[in-house]
Amino acid sequence: MHRRTSSLRSYLCGKTDESALRSQTQGSVWLSKKQISSGGRRPKKKIYHRDHNLDKVMDLQKKPSLILYVGGGSDRTPPFVTMTEKAAKIASEEPEARSFMEPILVRNLRKMLMMSADCRVPLEKVELIGNELGLPLDFRESLVPKYPQFFSIKDVNGKACLHLEHWDSSLAVTAREERLELEGVPSSNPSRKQVRISRDGNYSGPFAFNMQFTAGFRPNNSFLEELERWQRLDFPSPYLNPRTFEAADPKARKRVVAVLHELLSLTMEKRLTSSQLDAFHSEYLLPSRLLLCLIKHHGIFYITNKGARSTVFLKEAYDGTKLIAQCPLLLHIDKFVALSGRRVLDSCNNFASSPISSRNYSSSSRLHD
Repeated sequence: MHRRTSSLRSYLCGKTDESALRSQTQGSVWLSKKQISSGGRRPKKKIYHRDHNLDKVMDLQKKPSLILYVGGGSDRTPPFVTMTEKAAKIASEEPEARSFMEPILVRNLRKMLMMSADCRVPLEKVELIGNELGLPLDFRESLVPKYPQFFSIKDVNGKACLHLEHWDSSLAVTAREERLELEGVPSSNPSRKQVRISRDGNYSGPFAFNMQFTAGFRPNNSFLEELERWQRLDFPSPYLNPRTFEAADPKARKRVVAVLHELLSLTMEKRLTSSQLDAFHSEYLLPSRLLLCLIKHHGIFYITNKGARSTVFLKEAYDGTKLIAQCPLLLHIDKFVALSGRRVLDSCNNFASSPISSRNYSSSSRLHD
């Protein structure tokens, strides 16, 4: 407990002088915000509530991670380890899973490049989140050259960058927008008399984000009123060039939330470490105080300091500890997990059972349109 508390304290202090971790209780973290004060007044405290289910996700992955390392693959087969017949059979199915995964990877790489300010990202940064995207280790040689109509590798200021060759407006639609379309949400805000924000923070409008507050959080009326104004606020698409917006504009600040939401949506498990998100500051013109942005929007994102690094989750992607929609590669990995005696995740984790995911994956197969 002390080690994890110290870890988050170090991260907070390293990123901003406005927040520091004060103490941790069983279900929350106290965050103090320094303010100009006089007369010995104590600084106000804000509570960051823990989501124990998402914390548990990090614990649940420890054993599968070890199994996958030992089951490895042709590129890292450790000595003195032999796979059982069942494990060998599952391993033989990996090429098929990779084949199903390829159109998804191509689509997501294109979307990732389209969101960047210059339609390019340094290869080293793509590699940094390659595992989270599901990219093969040799994607630079095995994947990129297969699609010259979409990608090229160019040297920019001495750095090799993955460059987008072709802009596709049909891909400039976010996962959030696809969900709203499926739910039949109208394209304009309803009047306040018709629809008001609910106590859980959710609002039926075209500019709203799905909110999932942690169980211990109890918003008051003033918080909900401010949140409703924010949910109703329109904002530019994350696929528009960020350089065209003033950073101080409230609409541009809301757009940053949309960028983070979309970037996490492109990953297999809808999560990235804090350092991985930090790495994309210049490409997506993210705010310097990124951690404060994530904490402020704790109904959308969750930060856990379980594990070796702090990790940012997209809350709506999970039902308790279960990932709602899974891609073909994760479904394949689950078969290895089952060998440890852990039950294979139920049908709510099947990527084909999610309307949003099914639509995305089926459309992504049209690579040469």
